[in-house]
Amino acid sequence: MVVTPDGLLADLTRLGIEHHTIAHQALFTVEQSKGLYGKMPGGQTKNLFIKDKKGRHFLVSMEHDVVVDLKSIHTRIGAQGRVSFGNAEDMLAFLGVVPGSVTLFGIINDVKNHVTVFIDEGLLAYDKINAHPLTNEATTSIATADMLRFLEAHGHKAEVLPRMAADPEAC
Repeated sequence: MVVTPDGLLADLTRLGIEHHTIAHQALFTVEQSKGLYGKMPGGQTKNLFIKDKKGRHFLVSMEHDVVVDLKSIHTRIGAQGRVSFGNAEDMLAFLGVVPGSVTLFGIINDVKNHVTVFIDEGLLAYDKINAHPLTNEATTSIATADMLRFLEAHGHKAEVLPRMAADPEAC
């Protein structure tokens, strides 16, 4: 059974994690999200749901302005061969989200640990992380330490990636 956005927020409360959520129009890209940056202090996320040639799935979360080289990221995350984007069916099955809503919070739905989580160390430098609460029609802010605690509470320990380069044009 897929956890809903309301179920996610209830889970955060159950875990004693303070959270703040704002509703907004659907945001599908980092560019569309820029209007939130002044309203919600903290690390704004960009997330990739990718898979390798052996069918292993990865969720990579980073700062909104990081440039990702899809031709070489496999070497940084230990994937077998080059990676490609995961398909919508796997995204829904493993994370409970649709394209445009990929989020670290989706791990609540990965009860069989199909997905390996990586977080760029630049994102971890913020006091708070802002991410979609299983829908791209809202953004939820929680303390960075609480995000790590949330992931662990749902059977995932995030691997830390050395800081990836930011795109000065994206700031």
